[in-house]
Amino acid sequence: MNIVKTYQKVNSENENMSFGISKMEDIYKKRNGKVDEPHRHNYYTVLIINKAKGQHKIDFNAYGLSNKQVFFVAPGQVHQVIETEKSLGYAMTFSNQFLVENSIPLSFIDSLNLFQNYGQSPPLEPNNEQFVTIENFADNIFRLFYSNKTMKLLSIGSYLKLLLIECNNICSINPIELDVDSSGDNLIRTFKNAVNNNYKKEHSTTFYANELFITPDHLNRTFKAKIGKTAKDYIQARIITEAKRLLYFTDLSNKEIAYELGFNEPANFSAFFKKHTQLSPSNFKLHEIRS
Repeated sequence: MNIVKTYQKVNSENENMSFGISKMEDIYKKRNGKVDEPHRHNYYTVLIINKAKGQHKIDFNAYGLSNKQVFFVAPGQVHQVIETEKSLGYAMTFSNQFLVENSIPLSFIDSLNLFQNYGQSPPLEPNNEQFVTIENFADNIFRLFYSNKTMKLLSIGSYLKLLLIECNNICSINPIELDVDSSGDNLIRTFKNAVNNNYKKEHSTTFYANELFITPDHLNRTFKAKIGKTAKDYIQARIITEAKRLLYFTDLSNKEIAYELGFNEPANFSAFFKKHTQLSPSNFKLHEIRS
């Protein structure tokens, strides 16, 4: 059975720290260019890449590494950076604890279109001017982190918030529709929590709309305006992501996984999985093991 490694500590040098930042070239040198195994974190990761070649796998979706990219990895996502040469950039990590301690509401992170917990997590690809702005924020964060300045973490928190706002402003997700009320962020947050708590047994948009005391149409319209995809897409992405994790990281049979994820018949699970991945569950597992 494959066991996915989970990193609990945000900063490997100081377990009491809830924030960390390193240069990607230093990480590459420290690892002697060796590729890390697929793993997950219990914290947020932001990769600000100036120059790179290779692949970044996030929840079994592969994205090419190139120049001027920003990747966002949410807690719990399985990821792996595969570099074919030394990268230049920053790897930044922070926890919910860091956000709270530095006056950044958790709702702020939830309201962003950056950390997509399930489904596709492609890199942000800013233009040259936008990337310079983002990289300048990262440069300031790096210098502050390794300085002895008083209240440096509060300053880092401020720069981090500015960096994330800049990235969110250039994100390609659909802009908010004018007729969607301002409570949409709370609705999305509540919906995501409901999906996370119930996806193993409830797969329909109607169920979650009823839980939120709104119509399925209102839920879909608000979700699409905020996130760029429908509520149904999100539910299905959550199920597929968990299916992939169970297939790769456990020794459960296809039948056991089907029942674990709320399918009445293994054949229904197999059909659902193949529709969304173009592979049968068994072929997916073989493909990932060999790749």
